[in-house]
Amino acid sequence: MLKYWFGAILMICLAGGASAQDKPVNIRPDVASVTVQTEAGPVEISRIQDNAHQITGDFALTSRACPPFCIQPMSPAEGVTNIGELELLDMLADSEAMVIDSRTPDWVAKGTIPGAVNIPYTVMTDQLAQLGCEVGFDGWECDDARRVALFCNGLWCGQSPTAIRAMIAAGYPADRISYYRGGMQSWQLLGLTVSGG
Repeated sequence: MLKYWFGAILMICLAGGASAQDKPVNIRPDVASVTVQTEAGPVEISRIQDNAHQITGDFALTSRACPPFCIQPMSPAEGVTNIGELELLDMLADSEAMVIDSRTPDWVAKGTIPGAVNIPYTVMTDQLAQLGCEVGFDGWECDDARRVALFCNGLWCGQSPTAIRAMIAAGYPADRISYYRGGMQSWQLLGLTVSGG
């Protein structure tokens, strides 16, 4: 009798799994894709439509040595807004906002979020003019600073938190900074479009 029930449960699970393979993979129930403008022209961001797809490569690693790859705090600094993928997509579509890949070029070469601008965390405070700040007598004046979102490799990556803290110390308003903590690892885990790499 136990074998019968086990077999029946197995068949139900397999049947349910087979039908799931044919289901579309949208971003939201009502949104299949989002088109963003990039330097190379428009790019459509969507999710990989293979229901059996699995993440591989660098972003499949779960246990990186700490230090340097320690779990990052939810918020890198007071006043910074934490965002997820949907909010990041909204910012990518907003011409007034800028999404910044704060990773070093070697990581960016492996792929990035379409529409993101690369400003490495190592030079962030030298590049604040790109974000609407002006050089003043006592450093940066950021009264007209853009809304920005920074990301790096993921929950274990300290590049964007380091950049965010440096920006705030240089005078950038924390309330104009968003932090996408999930970074490239979460982006790829959700099967979202990657440019390059």
